[in-house]
Amino acid sequence: MFLKTQFGLVERHVVRPKPTLPSSTRPPSRLRFSTSHNPRAKNQVYSPVRNLDQFHTYTLLSSSSRTPLLTLWTTSWCSTCRIVAPLVQELVESGVGEPEGGVGYCTIEYDAPDVMTANLGLTYMINSVPTLLSFDAGEAHVQAKVTDAGKMADRRFLEEWIRNEARRHGDRGGGGPGGGSNLLGSLFGRS
Repeated sequence: MFLKTQFGLVERHVVRPKPTLPSSTRPPSRLRFSTSHNPRAKNQVYSPVRNLDQFHTYTLLSSSSRTPLLTLWTTSWCSTCRIVAPLVQELVESGVGEPEGGVGYCTIEYDAPDVMTANLGLTYMINSVPTLLSFDAGEAHVQAKVTDAGKMADRRFLEEWIRNEARRHGDRGGGGPGGGSNLLGSLFGRS
């Protein structure tokens, strides 16, 4: 529609309100916005750690997604590691721990030159391989560290360990074989 003004013809824009749907018929994605943690998170499997930057990247990714990072410390010469690593990876890829909140997983090549010079093994008290160690909110959860190769070869034990670690949701507690029951957790309301 055009209007005649003292400056000539001017196009007039008519703004009509868009029809709105009643709230009951709006798509659910537009009804609410939530920043809460998604309890059905997908597990993440990362490539093997061969340097300090990769390790820090994975711990930051797990912290930001509020999922524990499960690490399997291995070496190139460890025959037990070649049995345990595929089993743990298979369990994580198959979704064990996803209903509890999900986990991240990577192997750390303990004998890689950059890992050795960074003293990661000394920092986290890795004195045998294979070793399973969980990181939660960027911190090692040494109470849940598993060094017994017999337990690591036990599928049921690993499934329960992964589920317990996934229950933490980045809260630094509630995981490990004991289910997270500790003195501080019970003092402050966590069991």
